[in-house]
Amino acid sequence: MRESSVSRQEVETTVEHVVQTQIIRLHDESHPFQFESGVLLAPVDVAYETYGTPNREGTNAVLLCHALTGNAHAAGRSPDGQLGWWDGIVGEGKAFDPSKHFIICSNFLGSCYGTTGPTSINPRTGKRYGSTFPQMTVRDIVRVQRELMNRLGVRWLKAVIGGSLGGMQVLEWAVMFPEVVDSIIPIATAARHSAWCIGLNEVARLGILTDPAWNGGNYTEQPEHGLALARMIAMITYRSRESFEKKFGQARQDQAIGRGTFDELSPAGFQIESYLRYQGEKLVDRFDAATYVAITRAMDLHDVAKGRGPLAEVLGRVRTKTLSIGINTDVLYPAEEQQEIAALIPGAEYREIDSPHGHDAFLIEIEKLNGLIRNFLG
Repeated sequence: MRESSVSRQEVETTVEHVVQTQIIRLHDESHPFQFESGVLLAPVDVAYETYGTPNREGTNAVLLCHALTGNAHAAGRSPDGQLGWWDGIVGEGKAFDPSKHFIICSNFLGSCYGTTGPTSINPRTGKRYGSTFPQMTVRDIVRVQRELMNRLGVRWLKAVIGGSLGGMQVLEWAVMFPEVVDSIIPIATAARHSAWCIGLNEVARLGILTDPAWNGGNYTEQPEHGLALARMIAMITYRSRESFEKKFGQARQDQAIGRGTFDELSPAGFQIESYLRYQGEKLVDRFDAATYVAITRAMDLHDVAKGRGPLAEVLGRVRTKTLSIGINTDVLYPAEEQQEIAALIPGAEYREIDSPHGHDAFLIEIEKLNGLIRNFLG
C-alpha cells in the first residue's frame, strides 16, 4: 500500500466515498482456526471492506487480495482521509464498478490492520502474540478468506485479483476452491517463491532480528532501525534501475526528509538516500516488526505445487479462466514468472505492462491495468 497526502478540499469533495472498515469474528474457542501446521488459534477476527451490493444469487462478487504491507482499505476515502491503495480500479466506469460488482477486500490473517496477527492480544497470556504468533502460510490466508466469503453470503466469485503476495493468494484460490471461482488475475507474482526473493527477504528480516530492540521478539518498543532498514531494502526491489536513475540520479539534497533515523550513522547526502530513509520511517509509523517477519516468511513458504505434485501438473489442472499479468521491468518477480503461469494453465492469457516503474507498476499504471482487466472480463 502507498499512502497519499490529502487536502481538506479533496476530502470534502469525495466525502460520499468514505468507507469504514468492518471487523467480523470468524473463529472462536468453540470453532478455532486450524493452521496448515496443525496449530489451533482462537479467536480470529478479520477486517474487511466492501463496495457495491451483492446480487440475489450471490454471483457478482470480486475479491481483491492485497500485498505485504497493505490492508483492507482498497478504495474510497477512509475516515481519516486516506485514499484506498487500489482506488484507481474500483469505481464507476473502472475495471470493478460497484454498480455492477460486489467488491470485497479483507486484511489477511497475520497482518496488523484489524485482522488477528502478531499485534493481537493472546487471550491466554494477556500480552501481544509478537513472535509467538503461529506461522501462517498463503493457504492459511486463503482459507480464512473463504470463511469470510461464506459469512458474506458469497457463493461465486466473478474474479479474484491481486499483485505480488496478493497474486500468490489468487493462485491458491484457483487450486483450493475452483468450484467457486470464475476467473483469476494474478499480477507480478510467482507460482513459487524464488531463491532470489527468499534471499532478499532474509536480508530484510535480519535487519529486524539483529536490532537490539527486537529482544527475541519480546519487544516493548518498535525496533525502528531494523524495520526501517527492511523497508529500505524492499523499496529498492519494488522499482527499477531506470526508475531510480530518472528520478534521482546523483542529485544531492538541500535538507533531510523525515526525522533522520539513521543520521547519527551517516547523514544522507544524496536524494536517493533520503528517499529510502523516509520510506523506512513511514513504515515504522504504520506497521509492526513481528508482522513483517511473519508475512515475509509466509511469502518464502509459498509454493502452489507443494504436496500436490509437479508444478506443471498442478497448474495444468486449473480450469479457471486466467489472465496472468507481468511487468517488463520487474526485478522482484520477472515477467518470465508470469509467462510460466500462463503457459502452464490451460487457456490462460498473458499480458505485459510496459513501464519504467518496476514491480510497483501494478500500483502505478492504473489506466493500463483498467484496460487489461476490462478486456479480459468483457
